[in-house]
Amino acid sequence: MNVHQSSQLGTWSLKGLKVAAVARITLRQQLAYKTDFLMRSTFLLLILFVFVQLWGAAYEGDTTRVIDGYTLKQIIWYLVFTEAITMAVPALCGIVENEVKNGDIAIRLIRPLSYVGYHYSSYMAEAIFRFFIHLAVGSIIAWTFAGPPAFGFGWSGLLALTLGAITIAFLLNMIVALCAFWVEETRGMEFVLHKLQFTVGGMLLPLDLMPEWLQRICAWMPFQAMLYFPARTAVNYGEVSVWEQFGIQAAWIAVLAAAVMMMYRRGVAKLHVNGG
Repeated sequence: MNVHQSSQLGTWSLKGLKVAAVARITLRQQLAYKTDFLMRSTFLLLILFVFVQLWGAAYEGDTTRVIDGYTLKQIIWYLVFTEAITMAVPALCGIVENEVKNGDIAIRLIRPLSYVGYHYSSYMAEAIFRFFIHLAVGSIIAWTFAGPPAFGFGWSGLLALTLGAITIAFLLNMIVALCAFWVEETRGMEFVLHKLQFTVGGMLLPLDLMPEWLQRICAWMPFQAMLYFPARTAVNYGEVSVWEQFGIQAAWIAVLAAAVMMMYRRGVAKLHVNGG
């Protein structure tokens, strides 16, 4: 190994240590907020209970009935998975907006760690931790009303695709958050983003149950890769190739990451020009 390769290896090792440090700090912060966990868990149980009653009525309580490839049990567990991912996502837009408004972003920019990389490390650590907590809590409702989740390889598909899903969620939220460089408030755009995730992302119901014309539109959006792919794979493993879904996720990650970096560079340049 030459000096150049050793230098590169050392640089990547240092970056890895920084990322791990940010993740550890984030996890410690999350463990300190036990009341927040309790409130979120209670809200999740309430929401899932309502969904169970609604879908139970739609299926007329018939556990053997199949609607567009889904039994009542699959629908209930599907909702547990989408809710676990949705509620795991941290409020990134508000954090970045506040940093821009109060000037804390200037401190972040001079630190020896990428601004976007810092937030990604913190975001992933918090989101993954929350995901497993919410998955455990949601399973209480699903197991009680629908029975045990006998999904076999669906579990491995869920966990693998969830990593890409959370990364896509980060990039979408960071795109909205970086708009704070140009506009005063990003909450309105964040609200629209969340509603798109709820609907065309497949949180409220699988995209298979939507009209065919709407399914075709959703196929060209990144939202399905965030919620629909992991949840559908978990309850209907093998219906669509996991590798195909990985490929779609990777393509969206590349496109969205490029958009994030372009917006970030322009935003920082604007900040410097204005004396930030």
